[in-house]
Amino acid sequence: MAQKRDYYEVLGVDKKASEDEIKKAYRKIAIKYHPDRQQGKSEAEQKEAEEKFKEAAEAYDVLHDPKKRESYDQFGFDGPKMGGFGGFSSGGFSMDDIFSMFGDVFGGRGGGFGGFSGFSGFGGGAQHQQHRGSDLRLKVRLSLQEIATGTTKRFKVRKDVTCSHCHGTGAEGAGGTETCPTCHGQGYVIRTTQSLFGTMQSQSTCPTCQGEGTIIKNKCHECHGEGVVKGEEVVEINIPAGVAEGMVVNVPGKGNAGKHNGVNGNIQVYIEEEKSDIFVRDGQDVIYNLLLDFPTAALGGQVDIPTIDGQKVKIKIEPGTQPGKTLRLRGKGLPAIKGYGNGMGDLVVNISIYVPKTLSRDEKEMLEKMQKSDNFKGDSQTRKSIFERFRNYFS
Repeated sequence: MAQKRDYYEVLGVDKKASEDEIKKAYRKIAIKYHPDRQQGKSEAEQKEAEEKFKEAAEAYDVLHDPKKRESYDQFGFDGPKMGGFGGFSSGGFSMDDIFSMFGDVFGGRGGGFGGFSGFSGFGGGAQHQQHRGSDLRLKVRLSLQEIATGTTKRFKVRKDVTCSHCHGTGAEGAGGTETCPTCHGQGYVIRTTQSLFGTMQSQSTCPTCQGEGTIIKNKCHECHGEGVVKGEEVVEINIPAGVAEGMVVNVPGKGNAGKHNGVNGNIQVYIEEEKSDIFVRDGQDVIYNLLLDFPTAALGGQVDIPTIDGQKVKIKIEPGTQPGKTLRLRGKGLPAIKGYGNGMGDLVVNISIYVPKTLSRDEKEMLEKMQKSDNFKGDSQTRKSIFERFRNYFS
């Protein structure tokens, strides 16, 4: 026979623990090893849980009672009347005795506590299983303009739809179903077993009706009792503004229909972005690379810039604008998708200077004259500024 463990060790409390601390410690262990929590585990695991549950109950029975605790602290297991389970009952404890303590520990009487039902099963009324249709997955490619404004897409989707002949019941005619003879319409069955604790009951879905509570006598000749058939549906999917590559938009209730008038599945729409020939996306910002001619960069002026909504805006180019300079048009980027980010992004204009590959004789002569001018050579400060912008661009 295994050696008994110290009661304080069993509950994991100090010898000076208060009554409230002992009660909390026992409650934690009792919940962990309660029989209702052992369903589905191996026989060895259930056996171990039973022993720990019983051990904790015995320890609590002694330590929560001031007189029993005083005797235990003084004499240990060899104290007067300490021979029986529970310490002071020569007849031992039954499972009813153990669960009677729950009124004190768990705020109730008998077996019920915290959602458990002791050994009386799970109780309650009929718990009918409802089938759920599977989800569908679609991909949609969006342009940057569609992402900026949001869009609605229409898809013809082939999927499971409710059978129009039986209206989803799966039965042929109004009298095509009957109460399940196994569970008597409850949707679940209760299995009774014997253990060291006494009689234990567990609840599981009825294997005959799969939890529906009814069985089909005469199956529908269209859907063969499934309640669903293959069909098509045109589905409109609203894509919110601001989505990005890799995001998933969930459309509830538009997936496959559930069997026997169950719950419809969803459609999961995976977002793909079409590459733009004009802009580069950077989060909520969009970047436009402006290739500026040298005279405008040197003299200044105005140029037209495209925006993602298809319009054009004019921006001012200051005289002496250097390559690598950026201009930021506030609020001309992409909106934040609901729940992510804030406000609108910006349109960032990155300026490059165009250098022609071929020159006419007159153009070449003009540039050769400019080349000799110190004004076109740039000083050390200018070269340093350009280098800093170059380095920052790649950092």
